[in-house]
Amino acid sequence: MVILDQELRRRAGMISGAIEELLPVVHPRELYSAGRHLVDAGGKRLRPCMLLLAAEAVGGDPKGVVPAAVSIELVHNFTLIHDDIMDNAATRRGRPAVHVKWDEAGAILAGDTLYSKAFEILTASEAGPEDMVASVKMLARTCASICEGQWLDMEFERREEVTEAEYLEMVEKKTAVLYGAAGWIGSRLVGGSDEEVEGLERFGRLVGIAFQIQDDVLDLTAPAEVLGKPRGGDLAEGKKTLIMIDAISKGVDIPIFSKKNATTEEIEAALTILRASGSIDYARKRAVRLVEEGKDALAVIPDSEAKRLLMKLSDYMISRSY
Repeated sequence: MVILDQELRRRAGMISGAIEELLPVVHPRELYSAGRHLVDAGGKRLRPCMLLLAAEAVGGDPKGVVPAAVSIELVHNFTLIHDDIMDNAATRRGRPAVHVKWDEAGAILAGDTLYSKAFEILTASEAGPEDMVASVKMLARTCASICEGQWLDMEFERREEVTEAEYLEMVEKKTAVLYGAAGWIGSRLVGGSDEEVEGLERFGRLVGIAFQIQDDVLDLTAPAEVLGKPRGGDLAEGKKTLIMIDAISKGVDIPIFSKKNATTEEIEAALTILRASGSIDYARKRAVRLVEEGKDALAVIPDSEAKRLLMKLSDYMISRSY
């Protein structure tokens, strides 16, 4: 993964540099500082990197679509700001959540600003008018889908039972469609064929579902200092993750499920039960199958260094430890 990490860092550097240019902190400075708070907190920029790699995989010049990559990153951060408000989360990426530092109203405005700027910045990419209009429509559909997924996620918290199929639909809408859009927009803007564009969209969407499943696993297994937030938050919030859906189907009892004030000791005891049930391993295996399906979708893409990097990226998304 050393080569992949180097390549991701190089592309992430391109994106970070473009953010400085395309989203400067201007008047009113606090609004744009709030919007940049999480954007500047680091991260591997996986979604925008996927967009650049998709462009390269179909023979395009990634430099011309860097603004589109920035727009994908801004949409992602807009969702994080609003998610933290809805979840009443105190921290994100080891920093105070935006609504904690700037209050809830300020965070809503910061998120809305990122959402709006994403569309403006997308249009700064080098592309013909037809491809640009199609990409703007794709991003708009993606944002609506993300909202649908978030609504389903909240609805599931109020329901006693959620099926695996319902969970996968929610994850596809809330998380995976943005990866799919990255593959679609990156390849469409540089003139990829319809077959290539659809293949890269499917690849992104399937590995995006696997990415979220891995996130659910990490919420229960990664140390708090790595996560940047307390471990086991999904249990305390009563999230119907694939892990919990499988455990419930097996009759496993987790006493602290939905217990907001669960202690560290109670959470660790619950994790021991879940490991023994095989539900965490079940989720991991499901993620692996999804990645393999995603790789199959790349059969329409000619062999290249960019395609190989996309394959390695998909493996990384389910093997990462944070």
